[in-house]
Amino acid sequence: ILCKKLNQPLILGYMLAGFLASPHFSLLPNVIDSDNITVWSDIGVIFILFDLGLDYNFNKIKSTANTAIIAAVTEFTGIACLGFACAQLLGWSLTDSIFTGCMLTMSSTAVVSKTLGELNLLKQAFAPIAFGILVLEDISGIIMMVVLSTVAAAGSAISPLSMLESIGLLVFFLIICFIIGIYFLPTFFKKTRQYFNDETLLIVSLGLCLVLASKMGFSSALGAFLMGTLLSGTIYTRRTKVLLEPVKNLFSGIFFVSVGMMVDPSVVSGSLFTIIALAITLIIGKCIFTSLGVMLSGQPLKTSMRCGFSLTQLGEFAFIVANIGASYGLTSSFLYPVFVTVSVLTIFLTPHILLSTDKVYRRFLRRLP
Repeated sequence: ILCKKLNQPLILGYMLAGFLASPHFSLLPNVIDSDNITVWSDIGVIFILFDLGLDYNFNKIKSTANTAIIAAVTEFTGIACLGFACAQLLGWSLTDSIFTGCMLTMSSTAVVSKTLGELNLLKQAFAPIAFGILVLEDISGIIMMVVLSTVAAAGSAISPLSMLESIGLLVFFLIICFIIGIYFLPTFFKKTRQYFNDETLLIVSLGLCLVLASKMGFSSALGAFLMGTLLSGTIYTRRTKVLLEPVKNLFSGIFFVSVGMMVDPSVVSGSLFTIIALAITLIIGKCIFTSLGVMLSGQPLKTSMRCGFSLTQLGEFAFIVANIGASYGLTSSFLYPVFVTVSVLTIFLTPHILLSTDKVYRRFLRRLP
């Protein structure tokens, strides 16, 4: 209510509520069972991305694929090098520096979706391009997790065959999803439409979403997004979105609350310079390299800058990868709390950075030839 009164995005209110309810803030009653919150927040990410997938069918993804690929390659290359250089200047090891560069490329699809929805920007020309880039970032995150698990299983000796096998399985899965979404599901729903009422449609949709999210073996978030895109080509797309809205709002709220709960004041005070340095590197790098990549693909400057400015947060995928790396002993343990704090800080700043895009664009326009 306070954020709405001050015309601030609801995400900020959720994150502040999460911090106030966390064990790190003892002046108020706080949440004791954080494991349950983690499970609920994971479900929140699944529903956010499932709802997002309902807006983006395969034809829409295909129309922005070339732009997204060019932009993603430019962004990955530029930010990975920038992040690596920043980590080396901070005195980190070679392995930590490499993973820092890679993890800084990952934005948050859930945050971007929620922010654009609140600011009524989902229908703008840059939105499908931004989500195309985010899908590729999620896939790169999955590949990173495959590499981590492969290296850990091999005792730090990478097996190219097992890694190629995992990546090939991911590609095969995406192709199967594409075929099912184009040829099978639309026909199935047309043939069985007489058996569907609101209750049945909601249960079937959520069932398909959660089954694919939990069984694909790579990422529940990517699985949920893919199932949303599969259902987006059917006759029930709009009705499914309406029925899903209250479920999504409940669980997505818990996700953003859980992000706020991760803020640990002791980590912030002990690594303040590191956190600020990484956040500045991330924000400047995303604004420059993502905007440049979109512009190189032939998009106008305003669309390019909006894409770059919308992806300036560190996504939850980054600290998931950091946690996996630390648990395998491949990266330093301090990376996880630092990346969590950088993520919270940049998510907090995302709406304000996005709202400043037009002002920065007009200044650029006056100075550029």
